[in-house]
Amino acid sequence: MKFSDLSIDADIVSALEGHGITEPFPIQEQTIPLALSGQDIIGQAKTGTGKTFGFGLPLIQRLGLDPAHGVQALVVVPTRELAVQVYEDLEIAVSGRTTTVVPIYGGKAYEGQIEQLKAGAQIVVGTPGRLLDLAQQRMLNLSNVREMVLDEADKMLDLGFLSDIERLFAQTPATRHTMLFSATMPGPIVALARRFMTKPIHIRATDPDEGITQANIEHVIYRAHPLDKDEMIARILQAEGRGKTVIFTRTKRAAAKLMEELTDRGFKAAAVHGDLNQEQRERAMAAFKAGKKDVLIATDVAARGIDVDDVSHVINHTIPEDEKAYLHRVGRTGRAGNTGIAVTFIDWDDLHKWALISKALELGAEEPVETYSSSPHFYADMRIPEGTKGRIAAPKREVQSPGSRHSSTERGERGGSSTRGSSERPARSRSRRRSDDSTAAPEGQAPAAETASGEQPAAEAGAERPARRRRRRRGGGAGSESGASRQESQPSE
Repeated sequence: MKFSDLSIDADIVSALEGHGITEPFPIQEQTIPLALSGQDIIGQAKTGTGKTFGFGLPLIQRLGLDPAHGVQALVVVPTRELAVQVYEDLEIAVSGRTTTVVPIYGGKAYEGQIEQLKAGAQIVVGTPGRLLDLAQQRMLNLSNVREMVLDEADKMLDLGFLSDIERLFAQTPATRHTMLFSATMPGPIVALARRFMTKPIHIRATDPDEGITQANIEHVIYRAHPLDKDEMIARILQAEGRGKTVIFTRTKRAAAKLMEELTDRGFKAAAVHGDLNQEQRERAMAAFKAGKKDVLIATDVAARGIDVDDVSHVINHTIPEDEKAYLHRVGRTGRAGNTGIAVTFIDWDDLHKWALISKALELGAEEPVETYSSSPHFYADMRIPEGTKGRIAAPKREVQSPGSRHSSTERGERGGSSTRGSSERPARSRSRRRSDDSTAAPEGQAPAAETASGEQPAAEAGAERPARRRRRRRGGGAGSESGASRQESQPSE
């Protein structure tokens, strides 16, 4: 089936084909025809199944080829990263129309967002806090909204946005067309749908009898020692067929520390967490999507914006809070019909907590195997080449002996001769190593007390310090022995 078979306009179909998007996913096949007719929809599907175009294409088409200025469609998402992702997808679809999409979220300056709204943007994609803020400032008018979408509704519930969502609904017309999408359907979300939607149709993109977890994701669970986790991760990153990898940590500090560790080991890693400003987070995400970085370290909140089809591995550096958090994490891989591997490290103290998660998700891994970075089964499971260590070899540097370093660096000469250098610093360096008892040597010769390697005899080390201190002063007495030595050994300017 093609998008044109779903009655999507030719310009939108062409725009999608220009980005290699030709065949709709199941959630899109079921959602698009109903949404085009104006039917309110509750869409339930696992993450990574194409929900954005499922609501985005009908929304764009219903606004028309040349919609009037002003906000007519509102898409509410729980996180900044997801706002950027949805915005980018909708931008693809509207590329052949005059329709303008604008992302509205915190962490960025108000001015640019306000200017885009004043310029007449028709579709707004935003997070609840910033949307309400601009609405209260009367910079965002929702009274003409015809299309409204709640994406990742269950995550908004988890983050405490339910009251904000209700306030946003209250500012839109009751006659609007509404679509709600969520991976799970907890009670409060169902109640919200009943209150603000008109006879919605509940669409499930997969068979209810299918396993809770995606069949195309391989789940590997290890009981690991905290001090060995970084080494294990570094070896997994060298596994056969390893593509882009997302690593989850429990805290922002752990994410930053792990990024530094992996970078030091030679891997191209970036991090996305709350201690970074929005520009830094967007830069990291852009580098990951473009392939400039192939390892992304993130905390749970940031995960909702990681919509990349070619993530081969997800690694849980620390155990997720519950089974829902686990599903959201591992859902970053195995997207768009691809296969993926989800690796989870369990600390000894978290075994009981993990047993509950495993049982809820029917993973059958309540007692994970004790595993270390050197365990043979670890290499076999992860398809890590034999002999792999947790550090990528850095380019070899030419290592010079102390003598050759003096000749090439201090003297500034390619040949390494024993004659005096052409710069002031090398000569001063040599004069500091001369003994206190030495007399000024003829120019170009080493003093008699200096050894062939340039080091002082041990017996004269104690007497060297006073003379060295006097020679450092440019204004030393001309008649002193140290002054004579400095004057002869140092080139004139």
